[in-house]
Amino acid sequence: MDKKKVLLTLARAAIAKELGIPYKADIERIRAENPWLEEKGAVFVTLNTASSGALRGCIGSIIAHRSLFDDLMQNAKSAAFGDPRFNALSEEEFHQIRVEVSLLTPPQPLSYSSIEELKEKIRIGIDGVILKAGVHQATFLPQVWEQLPNFELFMSHLCQKAGMEPGCLGRYPEIFVYQVEEYHE
Repeated sequence: MDKKKVLLTLARAAIAKELGIPYKADIERIRAENPWLEEKGAVFVTLNTASSGALRGCIGSIIAHRSLFDDLMQNAKSAAFGDPRFNALSEEEFHQIRVEVSLLTPPQPLSYSSIEELKEKIRIGIDGVILKAGVHQATFLPQVWEQLPNFELFMSHLCQKAGMEPGCLGRYPEIFVYQVEEYHE
């Protein structure tokens, strides 16, 4: 089984198990046959409606702090049942969602001395961005560039997601970038 199939099968199986829906996947066998799942890894699991592609849940880890297997299984369940923006996924919805798994590279700090320099360093459509300022923090996966396709729009929404004003870059928050391997059903 290739990496894409392993990750997507396990994510869907975790959700099915939580719902009590029979799902033809031997989780422990898949785990045993893919030792790379035991390495530390950070993953986001995103659920979208199959009909419209609307977001239905998205939870993940920015920093690898447990095995990829454990991170994937926990974040799949959290995306389905613990995203505070949505009600818990129902059994009826289970077959009407598409699962997406994003494996994150370790975040790298990005130094900059002006917003213009930051704009030159961030790669639109490639970099995921973490913004930190004091107690405020937020991230957008690289896929968010599809909905917010320019630097100003992307960063103003990221500032707001972090609970700050849209122009928070003027405060020179810490910026980290990462990339993802993205897998879709």
